[in-house]
Amino acid sequence: MASSFSQARLVTALNLRTLVTRWQSAAVTVVGIAGVMVVIVGVFSIYEGFRATLELSGAPDVMIILRGGSSDELQSGLALDAVKIVGDVPSVMRDADGPLVSGEVFSSVDLINKATGGMALVPLRGMGPQGPKLRSHLHFISGRMFTPGTNEIVVGQGAAHQFAGIEMGRELKLGANRWNVVGIFSDAGGLAESELWCDLTVLQGTLNYGTAVQSIRARLTSPEAFRAFKDAVTTDPRVNFSVVSERDYLANLSARLRGIIRSAGFAIAILMGLGAIFAALNTMYGAVAARTREIATLRALGFGAFPVVVSVLAEATMLGLVGALIGGAIGYMAFNGVQTSTLNMSSFSQVTFAFRVTGELLQWGLIYALVLALVGGVLPAIRAARLPIASGLREL
Repeated sequence: MASSFSQARLVTALNLRTLVTRWQSAAVTVVGIAGVMVVIVGVFSIYEGFRATLELSGAPDVMIILRGGSSDELQSGLALDAVKIVGDVPSVMRDADGPLVSGEVFSSVDLINKATGGMALVPLRGMGPQGPKLRSHLHFISGRMFTPGTNEIVVGQGAAHQFAGIEMGRELKLGANRWNVVGIFSDAGGLAESELWCDLTVLQGTLNYGTAVQSIRARLTSPEAFRAFKDAVTTDPRVNFSVVSERDYLANLSARLRGIIRSAGFAIAILMGLGAIFAALNTMYGAVAARTREIATLRALGFGAFPVVVSVLAEATMLGLVGALIGGAIGYMAFNGVQTSTLNMSSFSQVTFAFRVTGELLQWGLIYALVLALVGGVLPAIRAARLPIASGLREL
């Protein structure tokens, strides 16, 4: 067996040295694999970017309270005194300004999408004074937070990048009121960066909501306090609450669209993978045909079928590796960090996010590319091993 492996190393080295004379056919496989890799990286970077924005941006110690039976903010409605009831629960964190609780109203505003030129619904959120403290990674890039009780708006950097008319210092007309953009903020790439924020009471008046809110956010003393908090508010006879952590809430909102993107990605990867396999088959059959006399000579000198099979599969693997590395590099440079927006199917408003090309994504793409190359090399390798020595030596 040791002799067979030694022969395999020699035949593989000889085979790879002759690749330069067959570079045109080898390039077909490399380009095919690279194309598959670019598409895989492109499609699944959308999935990773959207997942990171919604699923990973939620905090485990921040709770979202909705009306019982509601699955999202648009379906929910709560009385203002519900905010005080939540704030009185012992497991809610407090600071010098009181409980870290914020009653919030969710609406949307029509803005022009810079990329398409069409109109899009952009989320507009009214929040209480403690609302900004419930966003752990809030950081102002320019300007400041809105002043409570005024017609001031702050804008997430994702929305500012994607939509026109909300630049720093601009005046924005919403309903009968005019609003001034006084700040642009970031939130570590989270969902908040898709939103516009303003004072809760001002937005309630603009929308004629009275004192009603649609949701309540509350920060707990720790994630482990969730069960005690949920038991306290869901058993209170004065209210009818549905409680979920912010992380789980955002994950549920994104599940449907993530499923669509993932299914489309797998379908595209399979279809393009078939094309790459045919390209590899064509290249490796051509390589075997070009080396017929060489293979027959090696067999006549005592080299077995195993080294021949290994040499063909090694060539296919190397071509697949080169194609995957090229495609991965192109995909990373082309897609990573690209800003876009899509429709949030729960709120029917836009969510801005950036494509994410992760190390795990590149790793799985590389594995898939190598599998395609190996599958494309199996049949040519078997044919090479079965070549009759006598007829092979007669090849010109």
